Amino acid sequence: MDGRHIEVPDDGASLLEVLRDRLGARTPKDGCSPQGQCGCCTVWVDGAPRVACVTPARRVAGREVTTLDGLDPALRSRWADAFSATGASQCGFCTPGIVMRLASLGPGRPGSAGPGQAEVERALLAHLCRCTGWRSIVDAAALASDPCSAGGTGAGSALETRDVDAAGCRAALEGGVAQAVGPGIALGGGGFADDTAPAGALVAVPDGAGGWALGETLTEARRVAGKVQGRRSPASLRHPLEMPPGDWDLTLRTTWVEPAYLETDASWCQPAGVPASPLANGGAFGGKWESVAPAVARRLADQTGRAVRVLLSREDVVRTGAKRPPLAAGINADGNGRMRAARTPGLADAVHAVAPRISVEELDVPGPPTSLAIRGAGWAEVTVMLAVLEAMGDGARAGEGGPVSARAPSGGTAVAVVDGSGVHVRVACGDALDPVVLRSYCTGAAHMALGWVRSEGLAVDEEGRPQDLTIRSFGILRAQDMPAVEVDIAEDPGPPVNGSDAVFAAVAGAAWLSEGLAPEWPTRRTRS
Repeated sequence: MDGRHIEVPDDGASLLEVLRDRLGARTPKDGCSPQGQCGCCTVWVDGAPRVACVTPARRVAGREVTTLDGLDPALRSRWADAFSATGASQCGFCTPGIVMRLASLGPGRPGSAGPGQAEVERALLAHLCRCTGWRSIVDAAALASDPCSAGGTGAGSALETRDVDAAGCRAALEGGVAQAVGPGIALGGGGFADDTAPAGALVAVPDGAGGWALGETLTEARRVAGKVQGRRSPASLRHPLEMPPGDWDLTLRTTWVEPAYLETDASWCQPAGVPASPLANGGAFGGKWESVAPAVARRLADQTGRAVRVLLSREDVVRTGAKRPPLAAGINADGNGRMRAARTPGLADAVHAVAPRISVEELDVPGPPTSLAIRGAGWAEVTVMLAVLEAMGDGARAGEGGPVSARAPSGGTAVAVVDGSGVHVRVACGDALDPVVLRSYCTGAAHMALGWVRSEGLAVDEEGRPQDLTIRSFGILRAQDMPAVEVDIAEDPGPPVNGSDAVFAAVAGAAWLSEGLAPEWPTRRTRS
């Protein structure tokens, strides 16, 4: 591995577990545990990219395995600088695997001048990134291929002109937690909980019966738990709430939506210690605020007298993690309306803060837990509906993509148009602090908004059990599906506030208009 001859016992572990837990290589990440669908664990085997989570360690006996740490330092730095300079890395969890995939194409590889855009987008089909919206990753690949392509200056020069503290402040405003920015983050150095766990810690995983299975290794803990690999269901999406009666100018029904953060919940704790935060270098779009992992790590460490790592698989996150609450709402152009929604603490107050004339009826709906912490839950839906009605009052028509204006509770505002040339956004959120970071988060918000309207959803049966248990089943837009995004940052003398949430709502409204205002989201989701 990385130029060293390594011997490890053959106990049935995956290559990923051997690399991370036995050899201490933390740049390959575990994002789908192990479904082989997110690409976060990509390494090279004999120079070719391979996902390590579904590769048995015994299969690579006698072969050369290269992790991100094993790349030529100049090549590694070139990619890290390009990702940082273009805003192609936010939390930094998925980027080590993406860098390994793209670096296998070039530059710096024998016989290659570097990949073109189409080749980059094809390569990214093996990966998922929830944060960036893909376009900045394509830009990073172009910059790494030609470091002088950005106005005649290389990536390193672009980084030297930035205030990394200001960039971190902007990232924290957009992501909701303290966040670092820089080339080291693109290389996976964001301090993720499981990356910092001590060697020799016990591993705890859900046992499927409400308890926790313990093992000396992840393989052993999963064997004790009897983990069953998740699958994608052929079940159709359901919209569980009926429309409230009334004569409405605009109606909308939504379903459950998975936050789909890439780093699954993890924590670790020493006996009587403070558990590691599962938030690490990203806010997970609110999906981890109520994670059980820290409390469980503390309790089990105290019970066993040993350090304990708590790891949730992708299936565990889908079954037990917080979701966007489904709703059904009717609204009139005068601002009056009614909403029915899955019971979620604080939801009515969040809606009334932006739309005081909409009555909210919360109902007990069988399904996974919902949370107001999820990005824009409640207020974004009614903001989109009111913004679309306002746009139509100003002459916009269904089938055309805007312009649609939205204001977030933070005070940030955005105007969006979605048309045949892509997504066009103008955002005002006070002092930009760092335009690269702000554009990255706004592009990511546009990506999430398009998916929310067009393709994202989680199949849940009538008993409330999630049926889609693989990360590829959530409907996240792939790189090839993501149009160009143009972000214009307005001059704003005010203090810096979150801007990407306003972009999320504005782009959702413009996308919905462009889709003809179909009354159910997602508008394009089909099952093969």
